[in-house]
Amino acid sequence: RTGVTPISDRIVTGYSMYGGAGQDGYAYQSDILPQEEDAASDATEGHDEEDQMYEGEYQGIPHPDEVKAARRAARAKARAAADAASEQEELAEQYEDIMEDCGHGRFQWTLFVVLGLALMADSVECFVVSFVLPSAEKDMCLSNAEKGMLGLIVFLGMMLGAFVWGGLADKVGRRKCLIVALTINCVSAFLSSFAQGYGFFLFFRLFSGMGIGGAVPIVYSYFSEFLQMDKRGEHLSWICMFWMMGGIYASFTAWGVIPRYGWGFSMGTEFQFHSWRVFVLVCALPAIASVVGLMFMPESPRFLLEHAKHDEAWMILKQVHDTNWRAKGEPERVFTVAQIKTPKTQEDEFIEIQSATGTTFQRWLVRTVTLAKLVLKNVASLLGPDLRLNSLLMAIIWFTMAFSYYGLSVWFPDMIKHLQNEEYDSKLKVFHREQVKHFHFNFSLENQVHKEGEYVNDKFINIEMKHVKFEDSLFEDCYFEDIRSTQTFFENCTLRNILFYNTDFERKIFIDCQLENVTFHQNKRGCHLDSEEENDVLVYLVSFLGSLAVLPGNIISALFMDKIGRSKMIGGSMLISAGCTFFLFLSFSQASIIAWQCLFCGVSVAAWNGIEVITVELYPASKRATAFGVLNALCKLAAIMGSSIFASFVGITKVIPILLSFAALVGGGLLALKLPETREKVLQ
Repeated sequence: RTGVTPISDRIVTGYSMYGGAGQDGYAYQSDILPQEEDAASDATEGHDEEDQMYEGEYQGIPHPDEVKAARRAARAKARAAADAASEQEELAEQYEDIMEDCGHGRFQWTLFVVLGLALMADSVECFVVSFVLPSAEKDMCLSNAEKGMLGLIVFLGMMLGAFVWGGLADKVGRRKCLIVALTINCVSAFLSSFAQGYGFFLFFRLFSGMGIGGAVPIVYSYFSEFLQMDKRGEHLSWICMFWMMGGIYASFTAWGVIPRYGWGFSMGTEFQFHSWRVFVLVCALPAIASVVGLMFMPESPRFLLEHAKHDEAWMILKQVHDTNWRAKGEPERVFTVAQIKTPKTQEDEFIEIQSATGTTFQRWLVRTVTLAKLVLKNVASLLGPDLRLNSLLMAIIWFTMAFSYYGLSVWFPDMIKHLQNEEYDSKLKVFHREQVKHFHFNFSLENQVHKEGEYVNDKFINIEMKHVKFEDSLFEDCYFEDIRSTQTFFENCTLRNILFYNTDFERKIFIDCQLENVTFHQNKRGCHLDSEEENDVLVYLVSFLGSLAVLPGNIISALFMDKIGRSKMIGGSMLISAGCTFFLFLSFSQASIIAWQCLFCGVSVAAWNGIEVITVELYPASKRATAFGVLNALCKLAAIMGSSIFASFVGITKVIPILLSFAALVGGGLLALKLPETREKVLQ
């Protein structure tokens, strides 16, 4: 390549400090050709760089190029002082120098949006089931056990997906794995919206979770490898904003779509497509948009260099360099990297050799088995002597943070619902020994208990019964027609000569009752949806406020991540969050619970940002996505445990959930302070 344009003396000095062409297999073109007077580009015409004064020079502020050159000189000196640097360390130092030359600009911001949409899709997935469950349980007649399984199945899928996709991303590629994972999520979400039975819906939601489970570990690993050291902490924190945007998107779309029952359609009695199914489809849009964007994004050059794909990595790095400097109005800048050192990876060669023989199935089988062995070997290496302590500390911190955060995330809305039920029960109407004969009930019954009543020759036609209970009562010669019921029961009652026509009463609602000459004719199949009961606007409002409360914490953590440091950010945020949990003892109303939820979410997000940033920085490129995937899978396991344990104490006591979350946050926060600081560490 010829025709290299001149660059500043400071940058040339930085290159020569690094070692020049041909040293350690990594070189910059140092032969600077003289530029003719008439060859100046339009971008530089009329400007004399030597005559221009750097505006910070009067204040004693060093020029950014001088800072870069000094930083490179320090790294070169450290390498020279070392007895023998490993190939990985050399590559890490070289790669950091290249990313500094590429700069931070249009390419990173484009990738920021594309990967942010994938992170947004992960956030939306966490909200889908909780929003559709009130409607889905009626549409598919779910029992309490089935509702509980549906609530946990997504986290189970995400746990498996994080482990699998994280491991594959280190062996197959970040971009490729992310595209496949998001595609699985989109297809599964689409199929789940049309699934009429509980079993199929559960199956597709499991695979939807498995697909989106790969988003978080791959997104952070992928994005970090396009960032230089002084931009890494800030911009990895900024991308967390998309998780907040996902919660807001899910809340708004749920409020705008689910209560609109006119948006659905039906084909006979066997196929129903209600509005909550439309919401499931809408929730797949961020993942679809991310997949489309990824089609135009390149693979991580750091991953390619790890797998000895030098030429591909060089082309991508040149693309990043040219895109950024052209957008900044400096198209004359030339990518001066000639060669980059690449370590040899014998494992991948073994795959290629074995896959070149045998039948198609044998080649596929050999490749799959070998790939699985390599992934498991990579997972086991996380407990090697050099990574064991950090892996143990990170595992505890991830677990304690997720256990508290997701546990309280379930506890907050469940407590609000519990308070609503208490308020509803306080308005309960009780009727004792009423005698009703020859009466036509043409009005709905709600929140009532009828004890020891007598109903003779009465008609109940075209009405709704909500939370109605008949105890020790007599029904004789009565007629029930077109009845829709919710939480309605008959207990220790006697029913004689009764006709139920076109009702949704099932045998299980008659508890210890005597049925004499009772007929069920054209009984309704399935359950009905109640647009008022199943779509309390407060549910969407709570989710929206909780997501919005994350905004201040996100901004603060992004601005101060590099100033305060990762370990202090995590430890401080977790300890302050632990203090916030004690305010929950003062929560006696729905408004106070919402307020403390917003405070907790706003404070704890800084810990999440710090955890995700330091996880990327603690592990080398060959193990980065694998480690992130394993830790994220552990996070989802903690979420399952926390949500199950905390939910079981709703309505019983709030002391145990508060103490559990406090202990977990304090323990994790103190351990976080023991983590090594990585803000000035080159990405390995």
